[in-house]
Amino acid sequence: MRPYSAIALFFLCSIGSARRYQEPLIEVSKSLPLLDLHRELVDIPSISGHELDVGNHITKYLQSIGLTVEKQAADPYPDVKKPRNNIYAYHGKERRTRVLVTSHIDTVPPFLPYKKEEDVIWGRGSVDAKGSVAAQIKAFEELQAEGEFEEGDVGLLFVVGEEVGGDGMKRANELGLNWESVIFGEPTELKLASGHKGGVTMVIKAHGKAGHSGYPETGKSANAMIIPALHGLLDAEWPSSDKYGNTTVNIGTINGGVAANVLAAEAEAKLLIRIADGTPADIEKIVIDVLKKTGERFELEARPGYGPVPLDADVPGFETIVVNYGTDVPNLKGDHKRYLYGPGTILEAHSAHEHLRVKDLEEAVEGYKKLIQYSLKQKS
Repeated sequence: MRPYSAIALFFLCSIGSARRYQEPLIEVSKSLPLLDLHRELVDIPSISGHELDVGNHITKYLQSIGLTVEKQAADPYPDVKKPRNNIYAYHGKERRTRVLVTSHIDTVPPFLPYKKEEDVIWGRGSVDAKGSVAAQIKAFEELQAEGEFEEGDVGLLFVVGEEVGGDGMKRANELGLNWESVIFGEPTELKLASGHKGGVTMVIKAHGKAGHSGYPETGKSANAMIIPALHGLLDAEWPSSDKYGNTTVNIGTINGGVAANVLAAEAEAKLLIRIADGTPADIEKIVIDVLKKTGERFELEARPGYGPVPLDADVPGFETIVVNYGTDVPNLKGDHKRYLYGPGTILEAHSAHEHLRVKDLEEAVEGYKKLIQYSLKQKS
């Protein structure tokens, strides 16, 4: 056989390379619009209270693909005083739809800029929950292009304030709408959540008497009052369940006193209790009993909470998971099926290393499409 020349060998190698890389290049190009949308969302800071800009961007995008978009004003966040809006969108003129696809557009602080390294995307909100938002929009867009639904079938709702009490979703109840199924977007590792823990926030205040630390008999330290109480709460017996595990207590903040040489006149602790069984009232009773055992008097503020939240997980083809974090699911009232799904893991959210794999973002689009299609096939 005649040997190939150097030029011929180069030519053959080039053809082989083109054949090897042709298919992956096509796959990547199909995902570029998704990656572009996700990057645009992550690049816009939207810490709770500052959601106006990202909401406006989403509005323009949804209008550009032919959707009818409504803005619903939400109350400004305390100490921010900036306007912000929920975004509700639907196909055509029929605003009442059978299925709602929803997630939140606010993030926790601080803002972390978008960065992509090979197949990993970094940045605040890349997981929680702008990965869900981008995938939901693209799933809707693809199903719309494929003619999979008509007017009155599917709506999109993107809300503010999920990270600070759910005030955006609570305001959404005023839209005057109801749905057969609602698909919520949160990081669930691409699994369908069958439930999540409940939660209640409590604030404990101790009132002492200021005095010179060299003469402790002249006053009473509020810090010395509240510390044993918190220790007692950590050691208390809390309800548990087979599905949700143990109720957990997190002492989020402790504040008290003005100086090391002054007896603290005031002390305060904020707790978030994740409920595995029972109701917020049950939890409040346990807290009160523990505080009474200290022999001191405290002021207790129990903010509105909720018990464990069961979710629908009846869609074939999905693994299931139980999650420990809170969501907007209990904030949206109505008699509808409740699905919770999304890309990424909560273990990366709220952290300095929040990141999401490109593959998971792409897979989430297909997951949301399956959930929407399954919901539409159910009898109304």
